[in-house]
Amino acid sequence: MFDRVPPHDDDAEMAVLGGMLMSKDAVGEVSQMIDVTDFYQPKHQTIYEAVIDLFAASQPVDVVLVANELLKAGNLEKVGGADYLHSLVASVPTAANATYYAEIVHQRAILRNVIAAGTKIAQLGYSAEGSQAEDVVNLAQSEIYEMSMGKVRQDYVSIGNAVHDTLDQLDKMQNGEIPKGVPTGFRDIDDLTQGLQPGQMVVVAGRPAMGKSTLGVDFARSAALHHNMAAVIFSLEMNKVELAKRIISAETNIPLGALGRAEEITPERWNTLNTFWSKMQEAPLFIDDSPNMSLMEIRAKCRRLKQTNDLKLVVIDYLQLMTSGKQVESRQQEVSEFSRALKLLAKEIEVPVIALSQLNRGPEMRNDKLPQLSDLRESGSIEQDADVVFLVHRPDYYNHEDRPGEADVIMAKHRNGPTETFHLAFLGATSKFKDMPQDYNQGV
Repeated sequence: MFDRVPPHDDDAEMAVLGGMLMSKDAVGEVSQMIDVTDFYQPKHQTIYEAVIDLFAASQPVDVVLVANELLKAGNLEKVGGADYLHSLVASVPTAANATYYAEIVHQRAILRNVIAAGTKIAQLGYSAEGSQAEDVVNLAQSEIYEMSMGKVRQDYVSIGNAVHDTLDQLDKMQNGEIPKGVPTGFRDIDDLTQGLQPGQMVVVAGRPAMGKSTLGVDFARSAALHHNMAAVIFSLEMNKVELAKRIISAETNIPLGALGRAEEITPERWNTLNTFWSKMQEAPLFIDDSPNMSLMEIRAKCRRLKQTNDLKLVVIDYLQLMTSGKQVESRQQEVSEFSRALKLLAKEIEVPVIALSQLNRGPEMRNDKLPQLSDLRESGSIEQDADVVFLVHRPDYYNHEDRPGEADVIMAKHRNGPTETFHLAFLGATSKFKDMPQDYNQGV
């Protein structure tokens, strides 16, 4: 991988370890800054692991104890014996500078990662066929993104470590140290899901005019405008002016129809609009209505927003309008690729990705008109990849006298919990859904 000696600093590595052997405080500070893989010399990696193991077990850390730990593991002679450990302590006058040396070690490790990623990308470019060019670009972006976010790709962990991390997470949840997921803005949905979770792919599906776009925008409004969590809407169907009108109407309660007619914007409504506009100046809601948007563009933009604005939610309206820009055997295969790629994107950037999707005509063939998971259009893999599937159904669309103004949001799939049907009010005039009153009884 390296055609010459890669960047490293042996003196800084020795000074870091020397400082850690002199002071337990230095161990705590350095362990927050660097990882074992940041060391270039294998023997330094081995010594660092022994120090961290003692520290994690709440044991004192000094030359004698670390030497004993290495001896038990059969590694003492491999690192140069106890004499080498003493030389590490002698190489540094005080433990106070340990974090300074740790930063040097970390920076050298980043440079090695840059060289390794560049070499890998170059190899991919040489070995790929022309038709795979977009895949290579995506892999290259992914490599650079992971490196810039300081992620270390780890292929596997022992079950013991996984269980420990899970129990640690549960403990933090009980103590209120872990925030809930991204709030949807709907009482019952948030109670059941504890918010939309990082890494989830959430599908909101429905027949045309059922309100799936409205629900997707409602989720984005809740996150960005009411909880200050950065969200982006990729609108492949509506342009940004249409979308902005819906958001304005939903937030100000000025009817959507009035926003298209100048004579209906009274001085009072102008005051409301101006106040709303001033509130929106710093709102972390982003809209992208670029035509013919490809999956690669969406991924690149999400990665950038994650780095620059700490992105918390992605909404794509809608799945079947996305293009890959390459020839595929069938449309079903293409949509399957989109679905899988969006799930991987959600995991990579650790945010919930909401993909709006069309349903086929299945509901219209049934007497009750209720949608089902099997109605997801053009791809069964959407159902497989999704962690949560919401199906939007409005009975009054088919029969004006059947529960007018009400909607059912059917959670048809919930990978990490029970399913449920949520009853919401649909306010078409102001383009939003709303919670029903607490004492609401369906059909009454």
